[in-house]
Amino acid sequence: MKIDIFTLFPEWFDWLLSQRHVRNAAALGHELATVDMRTTTPLSAGRVDDTPYGGGAGMVIRVDVVEAALARHYGTDAVEVRAQHRVIALAAGGRRFDDALASELAAEPALALLCGRYEGFDDRVHEHLASDVLSIGPYVLSGGEPAAMVVCDAVVRKLAGALGHADSAAEESFSPALEGGPEYPHFTRPAEWRGHRVPEVLLSGDHGRIRGWRLEQSRARRQGPQAPPRR
Repeated sequence: MKIDIFTLFPEWFDWLLSQRHVRNAAALGHELATVDMRTTTPLSAGRVDDTPYGGGAGMVIRVDVVEAALARHYGTDAVEVRAQHRVIALAAGGRRFDDALASELAAEPALALLCGRYEGFDDRVHEHLASDVLSIGPYVLSGGEPAAMVVCDAVVRKLAGALGHADSAAEESFSPALEGGPEYPHFTRPAEWRGHRVPEVLLSGDHGRIRGWRLEQSRARRQGPQAPPRR
């Protein structure tokens, strides 16, 4: 897989690129790279935005700026890029990102993530350059970079070998092994802390009971606010 992140702040992704699962994926031939949209802007002095038609506060990233970045990077007409692979604009009004969508994207050979800023993109980016518009939740961020990191992290960890052990992603939140539910509570040493003991079932050595308890806890968490683990 190849993931290209189109951003105004490529240095934000240095930390992500240094993470072990991302480095593992890179060693297996996958690639995650940033593209600075300022380097290809058709505007002078590195400008990428303009005032919104109709008035209002804030600035809007211009469609011709995104067009130029896509065209230069892929060597083709920008409107044709989404026919080759998925081009994802990150915006508050998009489809809600979840684990099922992360799995769907992990099966793609290539992704392009477009990070908005200010008031976001000229809507013609969504309509004519992007194949998808995604949101990571019902809240406002200063830009699409944190959202792109969330998408990259969730997608990359699903690539075979990225987590180092084949079983690492087999039984975790929202996996088929847990019927799509959140993960069960985890405990480690000490077995007792300030009078609070680890549930006895986890100390029993009975793997059948442990498996049943964990599935029960996952189902309970799916029903509503997390309750204290049942013993």
